[in-house]
Amino acid sequence: MGEKTVIGIDVGGSTTKIVGFRGSKDRSALIDPIFVRATDPVTATFGAFGKFLDENGLNLSDIEKVKITGAGSSFVTKPIYDLPCEKVEEFKAIGLGGLYLSGYKTAIVASLGTGTALVHAEAGKKPRHLGGTGVGGGTLVGLSKKLLGMDTIEHIEALAKEGSLDRVDLKIGDIVNHDSIPGFTDNTTASNFGKLSDIATQADIALGIINMVFETIGMVSIFAARNYGLRDVVLTGNLSGMETARSVFDGLNKLFDVNFTIPEYSRFGTVIGAALAEQD
Repeated sequence: MGEKTVIGIDVGGSTTKIVGFRGSKDRSALIDPIFVRATDPVTATFGAFGKFLDENGLNLSDIEKVKITGAGSSFVTKPIYDLPCEKVEEFKAIGLGGLYLSGYKTAIVASLGTGTALVHAEAGKKPRHLGGTGVGGGTLVGLSKKLLGMDTIEHIEALAKEGSLDRVDLKIGDIVNHDSIPGFTDNTTASNFGKLSDIATQADIALGIINMVFETIGMVSIFAARNYGLRDVVLTGNLSGMETARSVFDGLNKLFDVNFTIPEYSRFGTVIGAALAEQD
């Protein structure tokens, strides 16, 4: 008999993610995660499960158990193909996934989804949900749909590459001599959209929206980290995979002496944490 596989499933509002660990929890045992898009959580769950088995040459007899988390998991009320299923509390999965992907022993883990959830995670202890902010992917898409007529994140980000914040954000250098505020630079944001010009382009506005979302998430995460005397913040969730995220958070790293980390598979942090979770 071959090694049994533990499956993790994260059922979200618009995407469902799935991952597997074959035989152990070592990095080498991780089966590459995938996601499917579907608005119906039950359809998405079974669709993702079938696709994952097919792409990885797995049979039902190869599966030891399924661990399921996410906002949509409450709609999955029956076992998946009669396999043993365990529900995993989402904030626990966020914390476990963030530590696993980053290799840190303790950190603030920020899950950048429709909104943003913050979790304090420490090895050997139950992750603690700290709260968060309603600013996240939903904010980015909603504002872009109203202001730009676009609601696809990939298209919004592509447009933003041609934009400039000079015609959107009010910077420290626009209002004071930066030397009078130690630690800040001329380019530090004083007010998101505080200098929106009549000649700002669609690309400028797209970049301004993205920058506002990430700076807000970044500052809330920094406050949480400082409360615990930490520098390490691990970013996971769908938005963490955006190219623009790295430049914004790199800037915050330098400005506030923190360490924002976007690990490999960051978009799949929660589902990986679900697969790793032990029953309480």
